[in-house]
Amino acid sequence: MIIFPNAKINLGLSVIRKREDGYHDLETVFYPVGLSDILEVLPNETGECRLFNHGAILDCNDDDNLVVKAYKAVKQRYDIPGVDIHLKKLIPSGAGLGGGSSDASFTIIALNNLFSLSIPEDEMIAIASTLGADCPFFCVNKPVYAQGTGNLFTNVNCDLSDYRLVIVKPDVFVSTKDAFADIKPSQPELSVKEIVEKYPVEQWKDLLKNDFETTVFKKHPSIAVIKDSLYELGALYASMSGSGSSLFGIFPKEINLSESELKGIFSDSFVWIEE
Repeated sequence: MIIFPNAKINLGLSVIRKREDGYHDLETVFYPVGLSDILEVLPNETGECRLFNHGAILDCNDDDNLVVKAYKAVKQRYDIPGVDIHLKKLIPSGAGLGGGSSDASFTIIALNNLFSLSIPEDEMIAIASTLGADCPFFCVNKPVYAQGTGNLFTNVNCDLSDYRLVIVKPDVFVSTKDAFADIKPSQPELSVKEIVEKYPVEQWKDLLKNDFETTVFKKHPSIAVIKDSLYELGALYASMSGSGSSLFGIFPKEINLSESELKGIFSDSFVWIEE
């Protein structure tokens, strides 16, 4: 079975408050995008999960990979055989795009389909929630307004199909811990959901904020330069996704931009443009 775990972007991200457990309450809109990895799951007779990486070099051993952890989490609940998982990484890691989380959730989905387990969606979400904060979203994989630590979902009316998305991920590592370090939590006047649903994309520039940009741009000015460049190229809205380091631009559909042109402009970065 071959499936294509897709990335996500964050439309707005507000840090509301610090919780007693040390985590933060957030609000954001998760929006799935077409950039994807390739994941193939095949039964084997070993009784174990064997991972074969065919893409970018992963910075962890197999046992720590979320794909393997997803298999083990399902196997704890269901009697499934061993599998060989072939993973081709195309979504950049450490980018705020949820690539590893998507791979994990799509592994759960693939195992469910491959072995006809009939796992209800709420149980898949519960399994995914044990693997990482972004994982539950990919079991839903449609635009949602997320609250709490990013695990409480409400449907949101948001459709960007009339626009063209561009993602740029510079060769810069942003520590999530550092991104949170100087954040001052606050309740915004308008919720992310209100802005996304009630205002056109053309007005988001002045309304829809990612709180992490304040701290991340201070430590990594080159990321802020990319955001400015996206606006100079004609983006109606540009923002960092998650805690970075990727940025995205929402462009008019008719914009005359090619991947080769963008790679020339952002020569030291990963670039993806929606076709």
